Amino acid sequence: MTKSELRKNYLAKQKSLSDTERDEKSRKIAHAFFENFSLERIRFLHVFLAIEKNREIETSFIFKRLWNDYPEITTVVSRVDFQTMTLENLRFAPETKLVPNKWHIREPAEGETIAIEKLDACLVPLLCFDERGFRVGYGKGFYDKFLSECRSDCLKIGLSYFAPVAEISDAREYDVKLDCCVTPEEFFDW
Repeated sequence: MTKSELRKNYLAKQKSLSDTERDEKSRKIAHAFFENFSLERIRFLHVFLAIEKNREIETSFIFKRLWNDYPEITTVVSRVDFQTMTLENLRFAPETKLVPNKWHIREPAEGETIAIEKLDACLVPLLCFDERGFRVGYGKGFYDKFLSECRSDCLKIGLSYFAPVAEISDAREYDVKLDCCVTPEEFFDW
């Protein structure tokens, strides 16, 4: 299937999750993330904030454990720069105030900007992914551009509610592949 077809199907599947299913799957993903990764060398970790209207994976379970168990790791989230249509990276801490942007997506009101070169790993939002490590997002290209600007050794970790599809038929070599992906049931590594 194409990105467009998969986007439509998986956004509908994601939005149809009950509160209980979303919570349970998000907790399992958070647990699997900490089980499958050594964070010893991570100093700057980018984590996405869930888009509530799309019922994205609730990453607060990851943030809370990072802040509690790994205080040496600086957590970073994105804020959309609507003039350049790019993502900027801001330090995110328990006291960070979040405000909705014009798309009603929560993001930091203000904060210390973190240079993209500092990021050691990124937790990447997606709707689905394939067995080769390609992902389907919302189609705006924000994360593709963002990931293409990260250091080559920055670990790109997808988080997904669902198992991979066999192949995204219109994925291209210039699309940025994930290094691995965490689902509630499995861990995939390429």
